[in-house]
Amino acid sequence: MDRHIRFEALHNFRDLGGYSATDGHHRVRPGLLYRADSLGKLTEGTPDWDRFLSLGIGTVLDLRHPWEAGSRGRVPAHPSFTYHNLSIEHRPYDQPSLTADVDPGPYLAERYMEVARDGVKEIAAALSVVAEADGPLVFHCASGKDRTGQLAALILTLLGVPEESVVEDFALTNRATPALLADWRARNDGRSPVWPAFGRAPEPVMRLYLAAMRARYGSVGAYVERELGMDAGGLARTLRARLLEPAPEV
Repeated sequence: MDRHIRFEALHNFRDLGGYSATDGHHRVRPGLLYRADSLGKLTEGTPDWDRFLSLGIGTVLDLRHPWEAGSRGRVPAHPSFTYHNLSIEHRPYDQPSLTADVDPGPYLAERYMEVARDGVKEIAAALSVVAEADGPLVFHCASGKDRTGQLAALILTLLGVPEESVVEDFALTNRATPALLADWRARNDGRSPVWPAFGRAPEPVMRLYLAAMRARYGSVGAYVERELGMDAGGLARTLRARLLEPAPEV
């Protein structure tokens, strides 16, 4: 299954539907939950804009800093959807300038854990938006990799999707890496990032992040309870009722 939806300006827009839950009887409903790179790259009156509107998305969740949305643009306003800006990252870091000796696995996993601790208010609000949304929803950051990947991992885990599928979903960003790098070079006078891992999504990043979550909290559910102050069981039931469907018979 090719999860990427083709756009000219967007490179990492994909459907989270189709992943099977561990119970073997349900899967994530296609066409209801999307993840993406920055929707600020969309322009009204273009085929991309028409394609985006055709998905029937009713909620856009922007995980970037407000200054990012201000400088790089946000999705154009439209009466068909509501827009939420919840910056889950509180300590920005400069990935392009990292040196080649920085191993992306432990480095990014540590940054993700910082976000998990710093952004509790925004992460809780984001999960509530996803649980309460009416119809299709898309969440995004800049490249659709790190902040988007973290929220996707939390949602998929609460839906009962196994870790292997969560890791697989994270790594799908690698298919968009060449285009994401080309965009970065175009914005930076043709220069290349110093960090060779920029724009890449190695599987060990997500594996180490989920392992760190277990080591610190015991489980994603316990993180939701202890750090976010939410009813993890109730949240999981709400998400599953909204986003899961019976798995097709083989």
